[in-house]
Amino acid sequence: MRRLTTLFPSEFLEEHAEELGVVEREGKLQIPVLVWALVFGFAAGESRTLAGFRRSYNSTADETISPGGFYHRLTPSLAEYLRDLVERGLDEVAVPDAVDADIDRFRDVMIADGTVLRLHEFLSDEFQARHEEQAGAKLHLLHNATDQTIEQIDVTDEKAHDSTLFKTGAWLYGRLVLFDLAYFKYRRFALIDENDGYFVSRLKQNANPVITEELREWRGRAIPLEGEQIQDVVADLSRQYIDVKVEAEFKRGQYEGTRSLDTKQFRVVGVRDEDDDDYHLYITNLPREEFLPADIGTLYRCRWEVETLFRELKTQYELDEFDTSNPVVVEILLYAALLSLLVSRELLDLVTEQADDEIVFPPERWAATFRSHAQLVLHELGEYLGYSPPPLLERLIEEAQKIHQQRPILQETLATATQPRCES
Repeated sequence: MRRLTTLFPSEFLEEHAEELGVVEREGKLQIPVLVWALVFGFAAGESRTLAGFRRSYNSTADETISPGGFYHRLTPSLAEYLRDLVERGLDEVAVPDAVDADIDRFRDVMIADGTVLRLHEFLSDEFQARHEEQAGAKLHLLHNATDQTIEQIDVTDEKAHDSTLFKTGAWLYGRLVLFDLAYFKYRRFALIDENDGYFVSRLKQNANPVITEELREWRGRAIPLEGEQIQDVVADLSRQYIDVKVEAEFKRGQYEGTRSLDTKQFRVVGVRDEDDDDYHLYITNLPREEFLPADIGTLYRCRWEVETLFRELKTQYELDEFDTSNPVVVEILLYAALLSLLVSRELLDLVTEQADDEIVFPPERWAATFRSHAQLVLHELGEYLGYSPPPLLERLIEEAQKIHQQRPILQETLATATQPRCES
């Protein structure tokens, strides 16, 4: 428990909540309990409703809170507060390494990626999707694979393009960035190169730059590639690797109302996939002297670290199954899910330290274990923090009773509806 309270100390949780106006100074809401109830309530699948979160809170806090009092506190300030906690947690918690690659050559290896979260259709105005009558949010991450941390997180609607959130600059010096196709832009690649950074991206199918030089000589009657466009000749090749320089044309950023055309030379590498009888094509500025084509493919597989995180959030935490039409609640639940992931990782780090060296903890198996024990951890955490919830019988009576006298219980309604009508 000390590990968790060091990650999010109660004093910090209370002070920051007061700074943002999440709670009133003399209010009875116990903000540390609320945070931990959201974290562990989200992890526990049976508590993935607002009523479930409230029950988790009431089973831990010194005083219970009514449904109205609980829902009243689901505000934009709480969403902002939870986002701040996520950013704090990102600085503290390491994400376990999923791919073993030689990355010592670079100052850092960065992975940019995003995933779409499907939302209630009534949220289509606040979270515009690519298709009509749908709503969708997008979670964007910039993951540092060297330090095993997440450096940046953004939440937008689905229509926001991933590439608009990636800013080039001097911070790229000495860093390698791995991109998926959503970030593909020649101008971005040129700016990374001009800031003395490095990149690897898949080559878009509709990107067809001209080959200016072959970087590997082939014996025999090899097809000459110089002067050809890469996509026009790739289907005719059977060699194991393609390694060429290409020239790409692109528009520079706007200056004094105009955008000038420019060209830049990059390296395109193809690694043959025998199963698909096709090539995986990559564009990069990494030098051939240090990185052979097979090395480029190995480096790019580091992107699976972020893919694994997204898969865990969606399969284990059901991140894209938000059954609410309230946009603020969507944000609150999204940040609760990310906090659950961070706390899960912190506990995994602790378990790994305590276990024998030869024991392996697969991430998704650990996530399932964490979820199944979430309520037990919350109970022990509450005791560790000194909270004394009301007696169990008292809580059962309060939770199970009919709240609104004017609202008939479902069974009563059904019984009344099925009774035979008396003839007048």
